[in-house]
Amino acid sequence: MAIQSAPPQSIKSYLGADAEDLLTYQAKVSKDLLHLPGPDWVDRIFAQSDRSPQVLRSLQQLYGTGRLANTGYLSILPVDQGIEHAAGASFAPNPIYFDSENIIKLAITGGCNAVATTLGVLGSIARSYAHKIPFIVKINHSELLSYPNQADQIMFASVEQAWNLGAVAVGATIYFGSPESGRQIQEVRRAFARAHELGMATILWCYLRN
Repeated sequence: MAIQSAPPQSIKSYLGADAEDLLTYQAKVSKDLLHLPGPDWVDRIFAQSDRSPQVLRSLQQLYGTGRLANTGYLSILPVDQGIEHAAGASFAPNPIYFDSENIIKLAITGGCNAVATTLGVLGSIARSYAHKIPFIVKINHSELLSYPNQADQIMFASVEQAWNLGAVAVGATIYFGSPESGRQIQEVRRAFARAHELGMATILWCYLRN
């Protein structure tokens, strides 16, 4: 018995009454006002800021590594293994990634600009890989051991620890609008100021909670 598949629907049919507006929309912002990625991204965007030469060097190392090197784009492998996102949820189908070294190998094989993960993961393999791919240490994480869980970020690592293991940058999360956001903003501000003193770049992951 032959089964005929339904003909594919057009995009317009999915969009319905909004199709014309959505498919013919043109942005009101002039393209001349856009800062488009390119090989001179660090010079054009960051060098005019108050960032020190050491921080600019760290940024250039991030933008100059991997398959997207010197394009102005970044491809970062992020793994909050075992703290914010349990390893069982992420790696149960591929248990070899419970081994910290394989996370770094995956980032290198994938041609990533950098790998962003916990102090524990990076600290365990720093001597073998800190010179092969830029490290970004995520210094705060959701603390999901307590019950009931809360949308809060706890500092698990210091900037000095990240610097000592050869990290190019540190990253942190703030849940803007959450009851804890005032504390988080102050913690991350102090940490990022210290990271800049040590010549490291900083990355902020932002989420709204209200």
